[in-house]
Amino acid sequence: SSVQLFNKRVVKSQQAEVMRILESKSIKYELIDISVGSAVRDEMRSKSGNPTAIPPQIFNEDQYCGNYEMFSEAVEADTVEQFLKIA
Repeated sequence: SSVQLFNKRVVKSQQAEVMRILESKSIKYELIDISVGSAVRDEMRSKSGNPTAIPPQIFNEDQYCGNYEMFSEAVEADTVEQFLKIA
C-alpha cells in the first residue's frame, strides 16, 4: 500500500511535520505536489469528497484518511497506523 500526501508549497511546515512522522515510523509515502496543475488539485478534492479541500490531504491509495488536523489528532492519540488504514 502507498500513502499519498497531496501538498502545496505554502503549507511546508505541515507537510514537513507529516513527512517527519511518517519517516520516523518507516512508512513509505508518495508526495504529490498540487501546484503542478489544476487536474491534480481537482483529483485531491474529488478523492477527499470536499470541493474546497486544501492541502495537505492524506490518502492510502484511493482511501481518504484525512487532513492535517485529523493527522495531528491521530499522532497525539498514538493512532497514526489506524488513521492511515494500515493497522
